[in-house]
Amino acid sequence: MLNASDIMTTDVITVKKDTSLKDLAKVLYKNHINGVPVVDDDGSLLGIICESDLIRKDKKLHIPTVVTLFDAVIYLENPKNIEKEFQRVSATTVGELYTRKAITVDEKTPIDEIATIMTQKKIYTIPVMDGDRLVGIIGKADLIRTIAD
Repeated sequence: MLNASDIMTTDVITVKKDTSLKDLAKVLYKNHINGVPVVDDDGSLLGIICESDLIRKDKKLHIPTVVTLFDAVIYLENPKNIEKEFQRVSATTVGELYTRKAITVDEKTPIDEIATIMTQKKIYTIPVMDGDRLVGIIGKADLIRTIAD
């Protein structure tokens, strides 16, 4: 049975929190990848940012519905969510948009388990860790290529 270390890419392309979204888009496009790990200056994994985060950013701002009932204004959405929406559409760096709790696997994780994670959680870029150290990455294409072979 194959596991993560058999199919992962070890030459991992990463970005930092201060990477601009424009630069991130170029990295994803140029390398034909769906997402990249976000690391600090020591190379420690902070999270992950994917194409879907960028696509979501481009969606128009969702204006919450407000209902006026007997002169009382009732917000149908939590003001915190509204604030998050504003931050999301005005984001300019990876640090403002990335997912902090990345789902990771280790080198011994079997590929059927990785396929299950991708399918159930709809996550298509998974960092491979050796303890706290980022040692590889598995994208949907890696998995498909392996199944096809």
